[in-house]
Amino acid sequence: MMKNNKRTSLLLSSLMVIFIIITPYLLYFYKSFPADLENYKTFFGVIKGGYYGTVRMYFHSFFSKFVPLLLLFVWFITNKNWWVHALIIPITVYLFQLISVVNDSEVYMDEVEFIYTVPFLVVIFVILYFIRSKISIYIQAVDLKKEMDDSMKTPKKFG
Repeated sequence: MMKNNKRTSLLLSSLMVIFIIITPYLLYFYKSFPADLENYKTFFGVIKGGYYGTVRMYFHSFFSKFVPLLLLFVWFITNKNWWVHALIIPITVYLFQLISVVNDSEVYMDEVEFIYTVPFLVVIFVILYFIRSKISIYIQAVDLKKEMDDSMKTPKKFG
């Protein structure tokens, strides 16, 4: 039973590390599209360059906001330090910018006033805190297991 848990933990940790290592390569995903392509048909629908002119520029703008947001989100839910809630501010700003990219009617996507992010901040804070509270149980269990294993390895002398 113990070996199965270690294998599962090792597999899950390895997959997380591979995911984090591969994630920055999404920043170069836009190069897989032709430079002059204005519409791209998928089974989800048609992706249009819209304000950005070409699909290539749209994906470049999209992933330049999505990748940092994704990595900040992973950092937030796996961190156990007291200052982790400070990450909610950049998460909210990147999310607001990502929404601006998707909604191509926005002309100035990086000019975000903080007052507009406050309602998003509240909603995102509640969602992220809920997810983090569910995952923190597993993080605390791993820490407790490590502490117990360390205390079992070193014999205590009485008397």
